[in-house]
Amino acid sequence: MNAVLEWRGVDEAALSQLAQAFAAPLAQGGVILLEGDLGAGKTTFARALLTTLGVGERIKSPTYSLIETYRIGDLQAHHLDLYRIAAADELEWLGLADLLDANSLLLIEWPERGSGALPPADLILHFEHAGERRNIAVRANSARGHECLRILASSGVRQHS
Repeated sequence: MNAVLEWRGVDEAALSQLAQAFAAPLAQGGVILLEGDLGAGKTTFARALLTTLGVGERIKSPTYSLIETYRIGDLQAHHLDLYRIAAADELEWLGLADLLDANSLLLIEWPERGSGALPPADLILHFEHAGERRNIAVRANSARGHECLRILASSGVRQHS
């Protein structure tokens, strides 16, 4: 199986559908890096994923708070936005090491700003603008990530690679 899946020309509705397909394999947690320029769909994806997983409250962008946490049954979901971080050592005060356990899902936007201080990723999603739409590439970075890609490949979500 390919270690990368790609979707091209994804509109907002398809982005939400793709996020919904990620929910089942990520319901047990993981570390997901969300890369891409401003407005490329990272937060939209995170909101759709968290909603599908069962977050019933308003899902706020963590741009100013840096982190928003949601409890979904036994799962703790942490949505981080590192855009305002100037250096990776600033992450120490967030208590990032304490956030990751067997029942945690970390969704990390702007991970390059925390390079060297972040836990190893299971999946890396790269979002890029394609006119009014988006191109999305998903790379597995662990056994858990490869299993997620296997499930996604068989989910029926239209893929272009």
